[in-house]
Amino acid sequence: MISLAEPSRPTAADFHRVNRGGGLFSESVSQWIGAVFALVAQRLGLRPTTLTITNLVLGLATSVTVVALAGPVAAGDVPAWVVGLLALVGWQVAYALDCADGQLARVTGQGSAAGARVDVLCDVAAQIALVAALAATAVAQRPETPTWLVAAFAGTWMVNLVTSVMQAGPNAASMVTSTSLPVRLVKLVRDYGAVIFVAALVLALAPALTFWALVGFTIVNGGFLLASVAFSARASLD
Repeated sequence: MISLAEPSRPTAADFHRVNRGGGLFSESVSQWIGAVFALVAQRLGLRPTTLTITNLVLGLATSVTVVALAGPVAAGDVPAWVVGLLALVGWQVAYALDCADGQLARVTGQGSAAGARVDVLCDVAAQIALVAALAATAVAQRPETPTWLVAAFAGTWMVNLVTSVMQAGPNAASMVTSTSLPVRLVKLVRDYGAVIFVAALVLALAPALTFWALVGFTIVNGGFLLASVAFSARASLD
């Protein structure tokens, strides 16, 4: 009697193995949650773009809710921890879905140029909404927040997304190639999973400090932009 073995099915570890990184927090937390999501999606026969759109809807819904409740939180009508918990769960799950769509596409061979474009566009939309949520909270808590700071924060926030897209091509390069633990800990300031975790904690525990969160993110991202310009210019002149 001939026994036909069932073809092996991918595990969560298989999905996590093809992740594209993102930093110490993202690889240790977000990408693993994404691997579980990818595994479930594969079992259900879902396509990567379905996860991408779900990420967008959840991210937008979370950020819109934070914007809508920024005023009531500042007035003391809504507990800050409620909004912070919502942001923590909503943003982290949305990001895990963003990690999952790429894993699912790579493991199942469903990747496509169109799917990659949808992924980037949804990331842009979700991050614009997140920036609006943090800015709205800062202004609600501190009405004298300068307009130029909000604009600078919004502009420099997108540096991470732009550099990530640039590093995905054949001409990708990194200014800091070391993978040592101390270096990876320093890089947490630009790890998206860690950043939105900290942002949600600020909303939950000390929303009045959101103004200073904007200042900090602007300095870090603006500094990285200038350093990237200098690094790339030097490389082009060599």
